[in-house]
Parts: sequence; structure tokens; C-alpha cells
Amino acid sequence: MTTRLSATSMPLAGVAMPAYDPESCGAGIVHIGVGAFHKAHQAVYTDTAMGLAGGDWRITGVSLRSADVASALNPQDGRYLLMVRDEAGDSARLIGSIAKVVVAPAEPDAVIQAVASPETRIVTLTVTEKAYGIDRATGGVDVTHDVITHDLNNPTTPKGLVGFLIAGLSRRREREAGPLTILCCDNLPENGRLVRRIVLDFAERVEPALAQWIARTVTFPSSMVDRITPATTSQTLQDAERLSGFSDMAAVETEPFSQWIVEDNFAAGRPEWEAAGALFVEDVAPYEKMKLRLLNGTHSLLAYAGFLAGHETVGEAVRNEALRAIAERQMQASAATLPPVPGIDLDAYRAELLARFANRAIRHLTYQIAMDGTEKLPQRICAPLGETLAANGDACAFAFAVAAWMRYCLGVTDDGRSYDLQDPRQAAIAARLDGVPRDADAIFDALSALQDVFPKELAGDPRMRGRVVEALSTILELGMAEAIRVHARRQVDRTRI
Repeated sequence: MTTRLSATSMPLAGVAMPAYDPESCGAGIVHIGVGAFHKAHQAVYTDTAMGLAGGDWRITGVSLRSADVASALNPQDGRYLLMVRDEAGDSARLIGSIAKVVVAPAEPDAVIQAVASPETRIVTLTVTEKAYGIDRATGGVDVTHDVITHDLNNPTTPKGLVGFLIAGLSRRREREAGPLTILCCDNLPENGRLVRRIVLDFAERVEPALAQWIARTVTFPSSMVDRITPATTSQTLQDAERLSGFSDMAAVETEPFSQWIVEDNFAAGRPEWEAAGALFVEDVAPYEKMKLRLLNGTHSLLAYAGFLAGHETVGEAVRNEALRAIAERQMQASAATLPPVPGIDLDAYRAELLARFANRAIRHLTYQIAMDGTEKLPQRICAPLGETLAANGDACAFAFAVAAWMRYCLGVTDDGRSYDLQDPRQAAIAARLDGVPRDADAIFDALSALQDVFPKELAGDPRMRGRVVEALSTILELGMAEAIRVHARRQVDRTRI
């Protein structure tokens, strides 16, 4: 039986090791949402920064739901292998920046204490969009959200992200533990401002004086993160054991590319992440919007259309020449909605994205990316579509993505296999589609009425309706694989006119 990876598993032949002694460094960061992406991104930047500049910046991880990540990392003293895959081969590095992981349902007070600790100077976040409980109409908390409702009524025994933040901040204020930075690392527009608005709204409902203290004491910088990170599989774990000689239940795989752009607004110091390659700027918004619309928006198109066309991975989907052409058209249209992005050549950025998507060494599943569509479409597809129409542009470039999502909402493949939508509004989608015939107009009417996904002015625009219904009709009639080819030809024909 192979020995489990741990702090004593050193050195590992052929594996890059931490350039510092992790156990000699204190924990200064709490990270909520320790998943594959965090382990491939922020934890790696922190590991590199500590190796170069030192500091008590190890990470106390928090899992809001499952104990799996704690069961994987804690017996390994927080150690895990980062495997970087490209077509030239794999490389491996041992990461030591995570000190431990706390499971919120099992140890709720430990989470609150971690946020309240004076040693904690930064709380970072990577959770699903639905975990924030956003009311998209007001920008505050959604008081109809089950977890938000519970936490508002039980502020000292929270279950959700915002509730734990408020409970920790309340205790921090009581103990005079000092200022704090809450750094969102999720794919949300102006994510720092968004989280600040949610936190203050929640706090105001619980205790107005706490909201005032938070406004004075806590900063909420925005950030943009980028690194394609597939879910860990049994193959990931097998390869980690092959490379290290140890059993590693927390290994993660990722691509060579990594980017982190951060607003430099920290209340109590930070690691020297810039030494690890992070870029600190005054305004993250242009970079956020670029990534949301070009990378994430294209990912959504490839996920819905690719999954229904039988492509298991993004790499397979983007190597479909017709689907790639549709993706390129959407990227061009999205780029036209962007403000200037300092230091970025958008043509080169789009070409680099397509090359990254096509990396044969990365198995990024279309079904994985397709989850939570109602949370993702508003900023990835609907926002640039609305701006394009407002400028009297053509909705055609975005229509196929919207139509593909609507077809995906039917929950069955062209050959009759059912699948779960993995969407927080799955029940609402099912209710909208109940009794609706398999007709493009009827499906469009049912789903475009989801106002938290499609604003009224967008759903009611005949130019959008015409293009989406046309694309959806073709998908329903011919099946997704053939519809992709037909739509790509239509794009070429329209371009020639």
C-alpha cells in the first residue's frame, strides 16, 4: 500500500518543493471554498510569494458543505501536488500554503473564530455564484433565498457564506481584532463591490451599527482570476502517485497559463503576490469584463452546444471547426462591447484563449461548465447582447449561445438520454417548460420570462427573439450537431452580404 503524502514526504524526486518551511509560518488568510480552482490558483500564488518573500500567510481553508476536501487535505498536513498539463507533458509541484481545512457544518464556531482571529488579515472567496444569495434586482441579499433567510433569522448559527462572514465580523468587532480585507475571486462583475453591497445589506438587516463598522474597517477589493482547472478525477490521483511516489488524495491538475489581476486595496497587509506574477491595478473592471465575456461567455457557448453535440470536453468542442467558427464570431462581437483594457491586445487574447481551450492534455468537461447557467448567463451572454442591440448591432453572434442554453434546459439529449441541469433555478425552469410544446417560439416565451436571467427590455426585443428562435428552430429540427454546421454556414453567408 502506497504511503500517504504528508509534511514528512520530502524531498520528492522530480517534484518542485516549497521554497520555505510551511510549519514555521503562521496562517494569515482564511479561504472559503477550497476547491480545485483555489488549489490551482490563489494557493499557488501564496505558496510562491511565501517562498520568495516569507510572511505568515498560510491559508485556513473553509468548506461550506462537504467534508471531502478536509478528508483529503488534513491527513496530508495541507500538502498536495499541483500538476501542470500541456501537450509537451506534465510537471509537478508540491504546494504547502494550506495549513488546514475546517468543515463549516461540523465546526461552525471554528469558521467564525477563524474570520474573527486577529492573525487573519484577509478572507478570500471562491464559491458558486448561487452561494452569494444575490438579489439581482437590488444588488443586495435575496431574502427569499433559503440559506439567507435562515441566517438572517439565526445570525449566531449561520449556514451560508454571507452569514458566516457577518458572524465572524461581528465577533471581530467585539474583540477589537482590527481591520480586514475580503477578497472575492469569483467570476462576477465588479466582484468586490458586489460582495461589499451584499455584506453591508445583510449586516444592516441584523445590526445597523455592525454595518457601519464594516463600512469603516473592511475593504473589498475586486479581482479577476483565470486558470482553466478541470475537476480532479481518478486519473489525476493516479498520475500524482506516479509522479510523487506517494498517495495524494488532494492532487489537482491545471493548464500552464495563470492570471490574477487585483485591485490594490488591502486593509491589513497582504502577501507579495506580485512577486508570484499577480498584477495590481487601480481598476479591475475592464479585465473582469474582458474575461467574463470572452473566456467565460465562450465557455458557456461551447459547454451547451458542445455537450448536446456529443463533445465531452471543451477541447473536443473547440476542435469542431463549425463550432469554433461560431465561438470566434461571438468573441469578436463581445470584444466590440469592451472598453480599452490596459496592456491587452484583444486579438492576441482571443487567439490565446482558443489555443488554451484546445489543449489536448486538459479534460475540462462541458457538463461541468454547463452547471448553474441561470447564474452565469446574465453577465456572460445577456449583458454583451443587450449592449450590442442598444448600439444597433446584430444579435446573431450571441443568438446561438442563448438558443443552445434553451435547448439544454429541456434536459434530454438528441438521442433521448436525460441529464440533470445542475441549476439553482431548475425547478423554475421545469415549471416554465411544463406543458410547453417542442416549439422554438413557445420555448423562447417560457424561458425568456425568467427576468433574473433576461431583463424585460432584452426579452422583449424582437431582434433578439427573431435570431434566437431561428437558431433554436434549427437545433430542434436538425439536432445540435447538424445545427452547428448550418449556423456556421449562415454566419458566413451573412458576412458576405
